[in-house]
Amino acid sequence: MRFTGENTCLSMKQGVKQGMETITPHLWFDTQAKEAAEFYTSVFSESKVTRVAKITGTPSGDCDIVSFELRGNPFQAISAGPLFKFNPSISFIVNFDPSKESGAEANLNRTWESLVKGGSVLMPLQEYPFSKRYGWLQDKYGLSWQLILTNPDGEERPGIIPSLLFVGENCGKAEEAVNFYTSLFKDARKGAIMRYDGSRPPDKEGTVAFADFKIQNIWIAAMDSAHQHGFSFNEAISFMVNCDTQSEIDYYWKKLSAVREAEQCGWMKDKYGLSWQIVPRVMQEMLATRDKAKLNRVTQAFLSMKKFDIKELERVANSAPATRVSAKAAPKPKTRSKAGVPKQKTALKKTGKAKNGRSAKSQKRKRA
Repeated sequence: MRFTGENTCLSMKQGVKQGMETITPHLWFDTQAKEAAEFYTSVFSESKVTRVAKITGTPSGDCDIVSFELRGNPFQAISAGPLFKFNPSISFIVNFDPSKESGAEANLNRTWESLVKGGSVLMPLQEYPFSKRYGWLQDKYGLSWQLILTNPDGEERPGIIPSLLFVGENCGKAEEAVNFYTSLFKDARKGAIMRYDGSRPPDKEGTVAFADFKIQNIWIAAMDSAHQHGFSFNEAISFMVNCDTQSEIDYYWKKLSAVREAEQCGWMKDKYGLSWQIVPRVMQEMLATRDKAKLNRVTQAFLSMKKFDIKELERVANSAPATRVSAKAAPKPKTRSKAGVPKQKTALKKTGKAKNGRSAKSQKRKRA
């Protein structure tokens, strides 16, 4: 379905920034954002819903906006209609480290059983050359998870890591993408990298079997796959980049945006088809207001934008509402005599304002 600004802009209506994070995974649901967040926080430890809000009067009707944490990692979700569907091109690796948690393997098994109900298995939960316990599944909402018993001797990683699968025309570009993202984001560094050795066709020797990298606050994994897949990156999962200044917005927009028709309301697609939201951090304060008129002004302003303009948003947010003369209090028209000389209607004598032709009750009111 066509990517439209009216729909993708819905995610901006509440809570752009939560906590100290600068990049946040964003999940697009049909109607189940709140339900899914409650489900995930019941499955994972150290998890909680941090904020729920409802937007009304949008192109998709009433929409739930949910901010939540899973194992201490921030997420945001929106219910905004059946426009985009999750697929395995982006999944979430869940690390269970025996050196950090007692009963890591048992916890992995319990988490698997909870997530797989109503879903499907992509790779069975079993032992593999790279892990004693690993499995890949899609849950009942279609979101993909990779559960792995990690090597305690390996380098420390967060409990949940987004994972990018480069398939189709993108296959073989995982390492290029890692180099690209780490070259343009602040506080970036490369992590591990493992390559195919040519023994597992159709994956070619030298392409990436697994790699990971850190950009700002978030670790992300990347893999190539030459197998036939009927999916690719889409807007169902995007990454929100929160910026403090216009120069930061301009910088990331210029560096990342590669698909003109996908530029809507802070959203863009990069050259690999991955979706990003480049948003001003100050928008959280703007959209948290209880002033409905102010909220409406800001909303209408950003709905018309592609790349966000902080000064314009602040101007609109802080502008005084325009005024107009009330239709009921408007001055009554003058009549003309046969000689063409204006004369006042006799009804004006009752107002005590016959000289200027205005009712004493005439006044201006604020524009709706």
